[in-house]
Amino acid sequence: MANVVVYGTGHMASVVHTYLTQDSPHDVVAFTVGADYLTSDSFLDLPVVPFEGIAAVYPPTEFAMLIAVGFKQVNRVRAEIYVEAKQLGYELVTYVHSKATVWRDLIIGDNCIVMENTVIQPFAEVGNNVTLGPGSSVGHHSIIMDHCLLASHVDVSGNVTVEPYCFLGANSTIRDGVTIAAECVIGANAAILHNTNAREVYVAPRAELLRLPSDKLPRI
Repeated sequence: MANVVVYGTGHMASVVHTYLTQDSPHDVVAFTVGADYLTSDSFLDLPVVPFEGIAAVYPPTEFAMLIAVGFKQVNRVRAEIYVEAKQLGYELVTYVHSKATVWRDLIIGDNCIVMENTVIQPFAEVGNNVTLGPGSSVGHHSIIMDHCLLASHVDVSGNVTVEPYCFLGANSTIRDGVTIAAECVIGANAAILHNTNAREVYVAPRAELLRLPSDKLPRI
């Protein structure tokens, strides 16, 4: 159990606050953001403290932290905050939802968020500062490396390697044995069947807009 300061005051931070307060032994005691992003001194009825002075108010010897930031700049922003928090001496807690399916010998780093209905199969590994969205699946012997974010219902098959700083969009699928190179962006619904190169971007075909309005459809 830890008293936790959550970094962030956006939607992700509010979700993480709910997870920690309702589905973990941890207590959230405050929020923090960079001084340039401070718009209020409270969030969800808890104090918000500038990150530049956080260690003086909530010292790392007594408080832990969880960074609840999304995939801005292909996870670079979250990674930079992660490094700064570690340099200040904070323990960065990992949260695994009680309704996620994981195995006791799972190798997982710090500052990870594993959301509800996620499945991580045996022999899979998850690095540091990784977010796994709800309903996602990480297959056996797969490795999700540092500073990645998988959105909801991502399907990573077996023996896959996802290198650092990747973003995998909702409902994307990675074929077994594939390596997703560093800093790749895989768009929603995209299916990746081969190895990628660093910083590549893949998008799936968009839905087609029919000219026929919904009230004129003959079978609905």
